[in-house]
Amino acid sequence: MPLISIVTPVHHGGEKYLSETYNSLCDQVLPQGWDWEWVVQEDGQTGFLDSILPRDDRISAGTSRKGGAAMARSMAMARVRGDLIRALDADDLLPPGALERAITTLTQHRDIAWCVSACLDLLPDGTLRPGPHDPPAGPLANDVMLVGYQTQRFPVVGTTMTAYTDLVLAMGGWPAVPASEDVALLLLCEAVSQGWMIEEPGAIYRKHSAQSTAQAAHWDPVERSALDDVLLPRLEGLRALGWRWSPMQGLAAPGRTS
Repeated sequence: MPLISIVTPVHHGGEKYLSETYNSLCDQVLPQGWDWEWVVQEDGQTGFLDSILPRDDRISAGTSRKGGAAMARSMAMARVRGDLIRALDADDLLPPGALERAITTLTQHRDIAWCVSACLDLLPDGTLRPGPHDPPAGPLANDVMLVGYQTQRFPVVGTTMTAYTDLVLAMGGWPAVPASEDVALLLLCEAVSQGWMIEEPGAIYRKHSAQSTAQAAHWDPVERSALDDVLLPRLEGLRALGWRWSPMQGLAAPGRTS
């Protein structure tokens, strides 16, 4: 049975919205024959997930030494079994149809290695607000993500990316950086493969004061400059190789099931 893996890092104290995240995953209707697994990784070794996660055979919980979200995601890869993979933060939600649209895109377009989608911001008052820089739906223009990154107008939320697991492994998973590891992985995938933009929302991004992007450190210009110095040469090196990644064989495109 084809499988999509959803990877969620969470630290002790950051589980406030985790049950809502799980419920949004359970509400997904997948193409017929598909299933999902939720790979939840504690950023730390307290083991608190064992007492709060539902009893569901589709959930795989693990722990690792505390090192930030990027390291937790990478350690979770040891348990990923899916043909496809995407990230989902512990405070975010999947809107109805998000996984179905991603799976359908990658099964119907055999030359597409990854897809991203629009995103809705969930504001503290409960209202939803669309993102401001969504690119046109369909095949993405070359380097559209890189241009957005360099101009500080990144067009999508990085965690909306669904990709072939083999591609994510080939790119080394999420880079070991203190923030924006989802953006970094997306840029690496763009450097060697073709992506697709889905017009409908693929994530609901919760805005709250405790989230990492609300902290001053996330916008530290010195840290951003260091990220550029780490990431941009990697992207240039990949492009210089002239190597392109594409699915060795397409995934089956069946009907729907709940």
